[in-house]
Amino acid sequence: MALTQFTNLNFEDIKTSIKDYLRENSNFSDFDFEGSNLSVLINTLAYNSYITAYNTNMVANESFIDSATLRENIVSLARNIGYVPRSKRAARALVEYEITGISTTNASITLQPGVIANAGINNSNYIYSLPEKIVSVSDYGISSGVIEIFQGQYLEKLWSVNTSQPNQRYVLPNDDIDTSTLRIRIQDSASSTTSTEYNLVDNIVGVTSESNIYLLQETSDEKYEILFGDGIFGKKFESGNVINASYIVTDGADGNGADNFNFSGLVKDENGADVTSYKANLYCRIPAENGDSIEDVQSIRNYAPRRYASQNRAVTATDYEAILPSLYPNIESVSAFGGEDLNPPQFGRVFIAAKPRNGNFLADSTKKQLLNSLKSYSVAGIVPSFIDLKFLYVELDSYIYYNTNFTGNPLNLKASVVNAITEYSSSAELNKFGGRFKYSKMLSLIDGVDTSITSNITTVKIRRNLKSRINTFAQYELCFDNEFYRELDSYNIKSTGFSVFGVQGTVYLADKTVEGSDIGNLFLFKITSDTEVEIVSSSFGTVNYKKGEVLINTVNITSTLLPENIIEIEATPTSNDVLARKELFLQLSLPKSDFTMRQDVIASGANVSGTRFAPQSSYANGNKVRGAVITSTSEISSSSS
Repeated sequence: MALTQFTNLNFEDIKTSIKDYLRENSNFSDFDFEGSNLSVLINTLAYNSYITAYNTNMVANESFIDSATLRENIVSLARNIGYVPRSKRAARALVEYEITGISTTNASITLQPGVIANAGINNSNYIYSLPEKIVSVSDYGISSGVIEIFQGQYLEKLWSVNTSQPNQRYVLPNDDIDTSTLRIRIQDSASSTTSTEYNLVDNIVGVTSESNIYLLQETSDEKYEILFGDGIFGKKFESGNVINASYIVTDGADGNGADNFNFSGLVKDENGADVTSYKANLYCRIPAENGDSIEDVQSIRNYAPRRYASQNRAVTATDYEAILPSLYPNIESVSAFGGEDLNPPQFGRVFIAAKPRNGNFLADSTKKQLLNSLKSYSVAGIVPSFIDLKFLYVELDSYIYYNTNFTGNPLNLKASVVNAITEYSSSAELNKFGGRFKYSKMLSLIDGVDTSITSNITTVKIRRNLKSRINTFAQYELCFDNEFYRELDSYNIKSTGFSVFGVQGTVYLADKTVEGSDIGNLFLFKITSDTEVEIVSSSFGTVNYKKGEVLINTVNITSTLLPENIIEIEATPTSNDVLARKELFLQLSLPKSDFTMRQDVIASGANVSGTRFAPQSSYANGNKVRGAVITSTSEISSSSS
């Protein structure tokens, strides 16, 4: 009997398996399955088997967080290991308020929770709210202070506890809630004038039967449920208790960028009466930022297992990578590595590089805040510290061959290629720490843009930007962390132009290999003609081809050809698959890439024999310098202007 495949997910394959099975029976050995009524039964069996196999496969896939596709299943699997997906985040702004014209009889005033301001962003109006009241002292009819406001609508939800309903649930009914603004207050009864504030916890370590705590979990439809104690872990409710949940419903990232706010809040005096006679102004200290959408499923897959593995303590570098996004949800990508990986090693230290969603660098105040928050997770003997990320750019030189019989406009074809690569440049494989540029995928992507494209020859370059200290003697180190390709002569390392103290005109950086060594020498040169150069310094530094490091000796750089004191340093990687390690953040630089369309004369029939077909070299070293050649200081001035 033929071996039956029970895992087929293709309808025709299942039909073939059934026929093969029946042919093993002598009664059906010469049977015409297609021309008989039995074909209807076979189709029915195949269809039923197909549906069953599909459902079985889906059930198996949805049982694991790596393969599940439905958000509710991914959230449920994350809940099993104690992970709560991040909610939508409201944009936050720091503003200074000044209220004048208050009656001098009012010793203090209170800014009420709720809408306090509105602001226009891109021709749309957004409201900003306070999640809790702000009490301010009034001095000679003037009250002022600095407050944090949140984009969105302030709402409240009340529940009356009924212990006769053992399965009573407390699900927040609104979409788009920012759970970081959630405040829980418990009243003994509906008539009580006082309340007790409950605190959010993410585990039950140290929780007693009298702890005023609550937990949070995501349910279906991206809503959140509040969980309270049972008398063993956390205080248990009694019938008649009233739960007051207040929170802000937000538009997320749409609220970012506001910096001009109009006061629209409610002011009360110390007796709770409305203050009607006053003038209020708001002055922006920090524009609205950090608004974000709800955590997506890919992020949950990534961080839930890591957070579980960390067990609420930061020991390994991976622990820090798992914990930081929960402490600061605005982190887009984070990389942590131990000091033992450095040369020379720095034992007992963990270095952290993080990229926020709405910028390139963390503010010093944010770094300080995060370091204070990490103290409750870090163990003795390990000192965490933040370092700024460093961009590693990937550039492409691509020659794309096309068949003229299938397209008439190479410019439109080039635009399609650029659009496809632009979409890939924003994918999850890039734009992150530990990102990887995959060469084979890029080649396939270009070839698959249009049927007229017959092939492409694409060369990969990597670049780091050196931020020079103008008019200051300094040493520089640029780490690419990817092995450099090297030709046996020189000019494997290229730079844009700059000026140094004591040398007239524009100079460039290049390298000279040393036979039998992974270390080459850097030299400084000037361009004197189209074919000739003048060596200015033969010992300007070293390059480690194996490690992908460029070390520049002490030098006083007085100006750079590029703005913002930038010198671009370019190299060719040994492997076309480029990896970003440690604090390197990988980006595909399209503005610095070049795409050239060329007619495929063989495929188009213009030159079938190929006698006039000259493919582009995959290993051309190109020019001696990066960018435009400048031979005088006057040219620098004209180029800069």
